[in-house]
Amino acid sequence: MHVTAKADYAVRAIVELAGSAQDAPRKVDDVARAQGIPVSFLENILTQLRSTGIVRSQRGPEGGYWLARPAEELNLAQVIRAVEGPLVGIRGQRPEEVEYVGSAAALQQVWIALRANLRKVLEHVTVADVAAGRLPEEVVALTGAEEAWQTR
Repeated sequence: MHVTAKADYAVRAIVELAGSAQDAPRKVDDVARAQGIPVSFLENILTQLRSTGIVRSQRGPEGGYWLARPAEELNLAQVIRAVEGPLVGIRGQRPEEVEYVGSAAALQQVWIALRANLRKVLEHVTVADVAAGRLPEEVVALTGAEEAWQTR
């Protein structure tokens, strides 16, 4: 799986916002500086996240962004889908919409299995888990194997 800069920045920004109080919205510049994200890129990402209800915003000198719901109720899959769309897409289609014939017929099942495994991780890790540095045991267990750290 390729995680785009946009998805990475979105997750990092949301994790950064998780540490903010509900009564103290964070300025875009502050979040960008804290996470090393280009401000113009982050502004666009936060606009998308606001339109999907993941963050709220307030204008004015005391304005900024904060999470629209508790970090414990927000998983990484929701953040990534908000800025990128479905977790697995094949030529712009969902795996269940793609049809293969002949020797490639089993590919649809491969893509659906890939999506299921991505969901298993991304839907079970909340923003609060990442912000606290406390990932679910089953996710940590996946990183325990030596081959998990090897690029192929």
